[in-house]
Amino acid sequence: MEPLPCSTIVYRAMARKNWIDKVTRKVLPVAFMRRPAPKDDKGLSVDVESACSCHGSLRDCFGVASLHVGRVRALALDIVVDAPPHANITGLPREAENAAEAEHLARELAKQSRVVPAEQYMELR
Repeated sequence: MEPLPCSTIVYRAMARKNWIDKVTRKVLPVAFMRRPAPKDDKGLSVDVESACSCHGSLRDCFGVASLHVGRVRALALDIVVDAPPHANITGLPREAENAAEAEHLARELAKQSRVVPAEQYMELR
């Protein structure tokens, strides 16, 4: 599969309530931490289609955040499509492998991400 253009926007489902700050409505770094093996073996899941598609990918979804592929790549990470619309953010270490780097990259991804207002994708369902 061809690499995604840097201008592509991808979406990450917020699988837990505590992944978005209740006051500031910003995505928290915990949303970008890989789970212990064997979970997340290919990386962190994202959707390359739309916020609506992303929200529908989980039974319980507490929001959707967007990320810009070019900005993710600026962190020396990548986004690889495996089975459209599913893709993975690759290159992130697990906390057990390198806690400092895992936390640093999670903070950077959280800073880059934007919560997509629910009204932009819920009405399309």
